[in-house]
Amino acid sequence: MRIHKQNNLYQLSFMPRLFPVNCYLVEEEDGLTLVDAALASSASSILSAARTIGKPITKIVLTHAHSDHIGALDNLKEALPDAEVMLSQMEWDILQNETKMEAGLPIKGGYPKNIKTRPERFLSEGDHVGSLEVIAAPGHTPGMLALFDHRDGALLVGDAFQLRGGIAVSGDLRWQFPFPSWATWNKEISIQSAKKLADLEPTILAVGHGDLLHEPLTSMKQAILRAEKGAR
Repeated sequence: MRIHKQNNLYQLSFMPRLFPVNCYLVEEEDGLTLVDAALASSASSILSAARTIGKPITKIVLTHAHSDHIGALDNLKEALPDAEVMLSQMEWDILQNETKMEAGLPIKGGYPKNIKTRPERFLSEGDHVGSLEVIAAPGHTPGMLALFDHRDGALLVGDAFQLRGGIAVSGDLRWQFPFPSWATWNKEISIQSAKKLADLEPTILAVGHGDLLHEPLTSMKQAILRAEKGAR
């Protein structure tokens, strides 16, 4: 695992062969919020990172429920029984196999079938988790969320954008790292969400796959334009 700190944000990067994955710890005065739970094998490293920072993980927010974002959840919850687990109602319903289709399109990507942890809270646009504002960002999945830290402009977008293999809106294929595109539910809705996220004018873009991007607005807009051309 590699840790990169920027202001209140810690990017934890896991590098299994061909499929690097990030999750994030966001520092608050009284603890840490974990954004996404990476892979099933990541729990001990996430807990170790929190110990190194010196604050407890009190909240766990899932941008969406694909296996590479929720994998370590059960092990983390076992180690952190008081941590509040949060995600969108839509993602929970999909995870519980209550829906196979949304807006006439099949749900894509790997949703694990054996997650035991139940959320304490469902999140919607405009909610706050500590310093993070919840932004609805569907497209990659129907219920995906992004999180915006107003303290420094950091925007955590799950898989709404990728940086691995070149910056791209979810659904816009990059052959150097095609997996987010292959797992995207609705590219057109992804583009609309990407525009909304760019309107926030973030200073840091934090994605599920790829390094942190500083002053990302120009690159985000270029990625949106490319995705729009491919959608025509």
